Amino acid sequence: MTGAPIRVLLADADPLQREGWRLVLDAQPDLEVVAEASDGVQALAVLRRVAVDVAVVDVRMPRLGGLQVTASIADDARIRLMQRPPVTRVVLVTATDLDRYAGPGREAGADAVLYKDADPIRLIAAIRDAAAFRRILPS
Repeated sequence: MTGAPIRVLLADADPLQREGWRLVLDAQPDLEVVAEASDGVQALAVLRRVAVDVAVVDVRMPRLGGLQVTASIADDARIRLMQRPPVTRVVLVTATDLDRYAGPGREAGADAVLYKDADPIRLIAAIRDAAAFRRILPS
C-alpha cells in the first residue's frame, strides 16, 4: 500500500450490517473504517468532525434517508470546512429496488449505487473508485 488508507464512514441502521462491512473493509490494507452512524442525522454529525474520504450510506435510515444525506454532504458548510474540498464521496446502498434509487442517487451526488448484499469485491471497488475520483479533483 502506498499513501494513507482510504478513510470510510459506514452509515446504516442495522448494526450487523455495519459490522459485516467493517470486517470486509478492515481486511483491506488500503481501507480504514474510521466511523459509523446508525441514522442520517448522526452520519452528517460525524462528517462534521471526522475526516472521511468515502461514506457508505444506506438509502433507508431513520431520521434522514441516504438520498438526503448524500445531497447534504456537498451543501453543508461545516462538512466542507472539515473535509476540505473536495468533500466526502458517497457509495449509496439499498436493500431493494436498485432501479428506483440509481437515478436519484446519482442526481444527489452518489458516485455509485449498489445493493447492500453486493459481492464484497464490488463494494470494495466502488469505494476505491470513489476515493480515486476524490483524490484527482482539484482542491
